[in-house]
Amino acid sequence: MAIVIVRQDDKILLWKKALKQINPELQVYSFLEDHPINEIEVALVWKHPAGILSKYHNLKYIASSGAGVDFIFEDASVPKHLPITRVVDKMLANDMSEYIIAVIFNFLKNLNSYKLMQTKAIWSSKPYYRICDLKVGILGLGALGSVLAKDLVKFGFNTRGWSASQKNIDGIRSYAGKEQLSDFLAETQVLICLLPLTNKTKNILNKQLFKQLPKGAHIINAARGGHLVDAELIEMIDNGHLSGASLDVFHKEPLEPGHLFWAHEKINITPHCASVSDTDSVAPQIIENYYRMKKGLPLLYLVSKKEGY
Repeated sequence: MAIVIVRQDDKILLWKKALKQINPELQVYSFLEDHPINEIEVALVWKHPAGILSKYHNLKYIASSGAGVDFIFEDASVPKHLPITRVVDKMLANDMSEYIIAVIFNFLKNLNSYKLMQTKAIWSSKPYYRICDLKVGILGLGALGSVLAKDLVKFGFNTRGWSASQKNIDGIRSYAGKEQLSDFLAETQVLICLLPLTNKTKNILNKQLFKQLPKGAHIINAARGGHLVDAELIEMIDNGHLSGASLDVFHKEPLEPGHLFWAHEKINITPHCASVSDTDSVAPQIIENYYRMKKGLPLLYLVSKKEGY
């Protein structure tokens, strides 16, 4: 029995090599090569072509090779009975935390503004924030958000977090549920979105939410492009309520050449690079789940289909 890797980038061979290094006897195939469809028990996927998984009639489960699984739920052809797993990885969480902390310091010290001024030969200093001045809020205190929250506390940031259910993290003021969202937003000067993308969180970064933030707040979205209403972000920046945004994820990737984000001086974009699954770090949990499946044991990091993550 075997594993098939299904993704539309140049990383299939990296994943295949990482899995085979752990167990050279394991049968691992790229979906692009000839392979025994009826022997495939596990599909290791990332943004797979829609419809392709339905041809593997002997699949036991689907494994996302990243923390996100929204792309699996978006494929209506995926067999509904199949369990889905996601990646929970310390390196992945640390990478995300480092990225967001770098973005926050960029905002604190106006580094992006100075880079733009450099291109125009403008010499002019701007007021800056100190760590003690800033209240940072994290939307989503799961595997990624909880690590970021702890790291921000170590730096001395006044940190709060909001999630669907109450969390208990040292040094973090935790808010939960719709009834506490407004209170969470009211004093959040840097808002970070690390929520999973579900029907409940789609378009959550919208004008109604932005209006509840203090004037001059900065938005960081490193979760999914589907969380953000693009036009309403631009509107709230252009009318002066928001100071700007740092975005790593977008509705369509790569970001379309004509998109207004490219030329907006108060929007800093990066190419979905904040946190990328490291094959050597993640492969052991993929193999562990494969053997759990073979032995009839519960799978690690099983996704709730009701919650969508």
